[in-house]
Amino acid sequence: MTFTECEQEVQRHLTGKRFYHCQCVAACCAELARRYGADVEKARLAGILHDIMKDTAEEEQLKIIDKFGIMLSEAERRNQKLWHAVSGAAYVRHVLGLQDREVLDAIACHTGGKSGMTRLDKVLFVADYISADRDYPGVDKLRALSHSSLEEVMIEGIAFTIQERMERRYTLEPRSIQAYNEALWELEKRK
Repeated sequence: MTFTECEQEVQRHLTGKRFYHCQCVAACCAELARRYGADVEKARLAGILHDIMKDTAEEEQLKIIDKFGIMLSEAERRNQKLWHAVSGAAYVRHVLGLQDREVLDAIACHTGGKSGMTRLDKVLFVADYISADRDYPGVDKLRALSHSSLEEVMIEGIAFTIQERMERRYTLEPRSIQAYNEALWELEKRK
């Protein structure tokens, strides 16, 4: 599928606001990919596709996950916010036929992160936090950090998410903690 075909497919699945978000993330992914040496076209593709299942009912997301034999950990099953990433990657692979493992992996981990994130994974993860449509308190700080380090943005973003989940007494995703630790270690190596 071409980028335009993927964009049209995404538009069919999402509200106008969510579709605009995907367009903004795709543009931000391209910019970050150029800056950090990731494949620009793969980054744009991952960006436009990353939330394809976000507006799909949770029950339907679970059906997609189950249909394609994906086993969720207990922490993932208890964290519905992660489901759209996993079901989205499965949908893109099995229904749309995209077989690019790098793009699929970036989509699957764009919400929670994981151990061993690639540059493309990090580009999408960060772009989702800082895309032009985002306007939450602190986003300007994250955008500024993105000019010097993907890992700095990851650390701030994951810390915020973990703190928010802890305050609400929600389950933490161990893979997010692994991504946080590895981003810290990467920064320590550079110093």
